Amino acid sequence: MTEKEIAELRRRFRADKSNISHVRGCYVNEKREIISEFDQSLALMNQEESEQLLGVLRKTLSGTVGKNLLDIAFDTRQVVEGDAHKLLMALRSSQLGDREAVQAFFQRTIQSLDLEGNYLILLAYDAYDVPYRSKDGERQDDASSEVFSYILCSICPVKLTKAALSYFVYENKFRNLEADWVVAPPEAGFLFPAFDDRSTNLYNALYYTKDIGENHPDFVGAIFRTPAPMPAAVQMETFQTILGDTLSGDCKYEVVQAVQGRLCGMIEEHKANKIEEPLVVSKGTVKRVLESCGVAEAHVAEFEERYDSAFGPETDLSPRNLVDTKQLEVRTPDVTIRVNPDRGDLVETRVIDGARYILIRAEEGVEVNGVQIQIP
Repeated sequence: MTEKEIAELRRRFRADKSNISHVRGCYVNEKREIISEFDQSLALMNQEESEQLLGVLRKTLSGTVGKNLLDIAFDTRQVVEGDAHKLLMALRSSQLGDREAVQAFFQRTIQSLDLEGNYLILLAYDAYDVPYRSKDGERQDDASSEVFSYILCSICPVKLTKAALSYFVYENKFRNLEADWVVAPPEAGFLFPAFDDRSTNLYNALYYTKDIGENHPDFVGAIFRTPAPMPAAVQMETFQTILGDTLSGDCKYEVVQAVQGRLCGMIEEHKANKIEEPLVVSKGTVKRVLESCGVAEAHVAEFEERYDSAFGPETDLSPRNLVDTKQLEVRTPDVTIRVNPDRGDLVETRVIDGARYILIRAEEGVEVNGVQIQIP
């Protein structure tokens, strides 16, 4: 799914736009026991409460594509006869009315999800009358292309607040607020089926994880019967390790800075051209980047082998998961330097009188602990 398609669905989670009539769920304690189940009607809630509940669900469609929002694919066999796909279809086709399917989903989630403390499992069903868009992108609300029906699952930790002293204006007095349990933003969740090309795709789902370093692989395996994608943070760490280990003597500041610059340039160009499809790069693309930076052929070949072993030879990666687009960080055991990625040219490495140095060009505006200093 593209960012635009996700945003289109996210805008539906408003009381005046959504067709969500109720939310089913259960409350699970730290012992993985269901304490209570509920089927909450939004019509019986006041507007503020329903907006808050929809807001919690909406967060399951937030974050960055490729980092927090990940595509999950089913193969043909899974769609035809797989038990995981069959269960998801039962939830969707019954509009969450199939109690047996709901119970099976709750148990499968609880048994596979490793989440500390208490949490809620929320399930919502929506039917979206998709407005037709002409080739020039104009939306025609009076014409519909199809009805996209889907389920959304949100798994939300329930956390205990701290007791606090509060001032009540209308009573003109201080009173103690006791500690209470509150629903936190979703830790994980998913949308099924996917909304690809603004249409139903039963072969895909969209998975959400709040933490880009933790994808809850057991949960993904239980619900979708497929391996969880490698977390974005792990992708970056793995790529950096492979780069450092294989380049050996070629792993100089100028090379790493150039690789970062090329990948960041691709990201900026993709954004400037307003391309809807998420940007990905193949092993071949990364190989050509290394070659253009002057890396020796033997080191490039070793990089390819390590890439195949870590990610898979046919795996495409998002460049956003390989480099930090916000900063270029130079770190020693005692010093950390953070540089605007567009100004990597301000830093260079040099050996002076046998000692290795990191040099930073500084013309003006140099501060130490907030005090502006002069460099003679």
